[in-house]
Amino acid sequence: MTESYRLATRLVGVADCGVSADINDSFTAYALGSCIAVTAYDPIARVGGLLHFLLPEQTADAGRGRDNPFVCADTGIPELIDRCVRSGAVKRRLRVYAAGGASVVKDAAMFDVGRRNHLSLRRVLWKAGLLLQGEAIGGDCWRNVRLELATGKVWVKEGSLPDMELSAGSFKRQERQQ
Repeated sequence: MTESYRLATRLVGVADCGVSADINDSFTAYALGSCIAVTAYDPIARVGGLLHFLLPEQTADAGRGRDNPFVCADTGIPELIDRCVRSGAVKRRLRVYAAGGASVVKDAAMFDVGRRNHLSLRRVLWKAGLLLQGEAIGGDCWRNVRLELATGKVWVKEGSLPDMELSAGSFKRQERQQ
């Protein structure tokens, strides 16, 4: 017998996170520029979440991470993982994907927030003992990301291109256009 799902899309804004164990849920983050969306999903427990973080680390403003841990990678990613585990996921089974980290403002190369966000993401995951399964990072286009909890599929839309599924081993890194 085939399962049917009535997907309820939950929007995850900038500096926000959503976690659920309801297979009817899906999470979507829109208009990722230098921000990064991180998805974590346990395929056995069917628990997952999406984090939409803005900055690499809270060092400049330590209070910001306490007030809202989802602003920065170094505080948001551990919180995403913890919330998934508290909802029934097993940390070692989490499949992690990421998208974003673009350089959408041409004159902002000196800040390079997208690249710094990506480096911080990888460092925080490494410390947590997790690796990325796949990613769509860099370039100069906006992205939308969707995680479906019924299937664990992660979909990315880049600019005007059609949605593409991120799959294990898909690492799409783009250099910024000059």
